[in-house]
Amino acid sequence: MEEVYDKMDELSIKLKENGYSPDVSRVLYDVDDEQKEKILLGHSEKLALAFGLISSPEGKPIRIMKNLRVCVDCHSFAKVVSRVYEREVFMRDKNRFHHIVGGVCSCGDYW
Repeated sequence: MEEVYDKMDELSIKLKENGYSPDVSRVLYDVDDEQKEKILLGHSEKLALAFGLISSPEGKPIRIMKNLRVCVDCHSFAKVVSRVYEREVFMRDKNRFHHIVGGVCSCGDYW
């Protein structure tokens, strides 16, 4: 499990260098922005993406299913992962199917 969190730290740095900016505006806790970013890094979709990058061969798609909606920040995170790591990401949430290739999602960023 520690390996996944190490990968999350790596992802956080690498994705920020490639244009990802955490959307802390939707975190409802009364804490500073740095703490809000840490809270966002604990979202299940992000942990699943990190695990997928660790456990699957390069170039293979990553598939994630969840029974809740994917938050805007996790959606943006997945798009940047797809572009930077050149991976296809399939995410199925409560309302829709997201097929992300090269940083572009099939949902057209519809919320």
